[in-house]
Amino acid sequence: MKRILRATQICLILLCYFVCVLPVWSQDSQQYIIGPTDILEIQVWREPALSRTVPVRPDGKITLPLLDDVQAAGLTPLELKTKLETRLAKFINNPKVSVSVQEINSKKIYVVGQVNTPGEYPLRHNMTVMQALSLAGGLAEWADAKNIVIIRKEKGKQKRIKFNYKKVLKGKDLDKNIFLRPGDTIIVP
Repeated sequence: MKRILRATQICLILLCYFVCVLPVWSQDSQQYIIGPTDILEIQVWREPALSRTVPVRPDGKITLPLLDDVQAAGLTPLELKTKLETRLAKFINNPKVSVSVQEINSKKIYVVGQVNTPGEYPLRHNMTVMQALSLAGGLAEWADAKNIVIIRKEKGKQKRIKFNYKKVLKGKDLDKNIFLRPGDTIIVP
């Protein structure tokens, strides 16, 4: 029976990995909000000296020639494009700018405790608790699978969300397999 349960766990982990972890977060410029430590590619048409790949600093700004510091965090790529075009219009006739997110580094989750590979992980689009546990290598042998807790900060306060791995694995309480948000911490006792 233990072998069947372990084989089921391994299959679930592999399924989560191939379905959720491998695909890259879609760069929907209408919805994605740029954050600190993201890497952006800024292209200014016919102006190679102004085009470059830039990191978003911890203060949320990027630095570009002619413009110096520009606030990027908190904007969508489309909003940043508009802002850059407006500011560049002082120096260039009818500038055309494109902004693409090359690396998403600002959206992270944390998995700690009795998992095989605890640590900080990039938050993928629509990642669930089960998928994050899969990313962390699954539960360790002595993990308390019934008493997992997700710590989430909401409105300045920390909220505890209980998660029972065994029930979800059996197809029960699937509504508890919530989508994770940036900054969530999964604690596996």
